[in-house]
Amino acid sequence: MKLTGIVICAAVLLCLPLAASAQSDPHGEVDTVYADVSRVDDQNWTITVSYTNDEAIVGLTVPLKMSAGLNRIVADSAIYTGGRVDHFTLKAFRPDTAIQCVLLGMVANLGPTYKRLEPGSGRLATIFVSSLEDKPIDSLVVDTATVPPGEQRLLGVADEVQGTPPDTTRIPRDDVRITPAFVIRYAQ
Repeated sequence: MKLTGIVICAAVLLCLPLAASAQSDPHGEVDTVYADVSRVDDQNWTITVSYTNDEAIVGLTVPLKMSAGLNRIVADSAIYTGGRVDHFTLKAFRPDTAIQCVLLGMVANLGPTYKRLEPGSGRLATIFVSSLEDKPIDSLVVDTATVPPGEQRLLGVADEVQGTPPDTTRIPRDDVRITPAFVIRYAQ
């Protein structure tokens, strides 16, 4: 009887981190980040990051962990041009070759401007990945992860949401965090 109680308590404690990191969107439908992985040639691949949202977004972080088996790889660059966040003030790209991760950061406003990612769906950026050792990359595995610095995780920040008159109430700033779903798609 005691062993059963201990097992149940242990199971609950192990599941708490999973519940804390589950997808959540207090403003409507759960948003989704897509990572479309495709081969360019034997030593180069691309990861096209897309986003589907149903509310205005003013900030995003997309941390990705990449693996090609024993082949060491690097995220060379990212292109935001032509994407849905091309008009954002800050579009950051931080690769970490040592742990084969990359962090995309996007901030709409860093001053008196008023930019935002309107509701919709489409490409945010394309990341280019290549082999460091001139070996062919047979397969590229991509997943979201928490990457340094700090606790960078898959996250969206909604603009202040306001209802329509006469029921106009603003959502407090601490309720604007969105944890989107993450979907990986591989080109055939």
